[in-house]
Amino acid sequence: MQERSHVVVWIDHLQARIFHVGLSGTDQVVLKSHLPTQHIHHKANTIGSGHVSDDQDFLKHTAEAIQGAEQILILGPSGEKTVLHNYLREHIPNFSERIVAVEPADHPSDGEIVAYAKRYFSFGEAPRATSR
Repeated sequence: MQERSHVVVWIDHLQARIFHVGLSGTDQVVLKSHLPTQHIHHKANTIGSGHVSDDQDFLKHTAEAIQGAEQILILGPSGEKTVLHNYLREHIPNFSERIVAVEPADHPSDGEIVAYAKRYFSFGEAPRATSR
């Protein structure tokens, strides 16, 4: 039986942590944005929209790193996960059918990202939160 390609991407405006998760193990790629600043919002009383524009090269390199995936889970703490999702839909149309979910995730460790992806892909649905 051939192993399917599952990828989870955790992304914010500074980096993308990409994990190829499969039966034979996990591979990780980390890509860094080349934004001129660490901050995505300008200070009050400055001219402009108040936001730094998206790093198109960063999004392009992230898309290239997940090109062969059959199923893609996108995680992130803010709007960058949605920016990546929209970039993939606009620039690589066949990605739309491969993106299984776009979900919020603050700043988990690499191990937490991989564990979440394994639970998600193993059951074919999102892990359910447990109540106490």
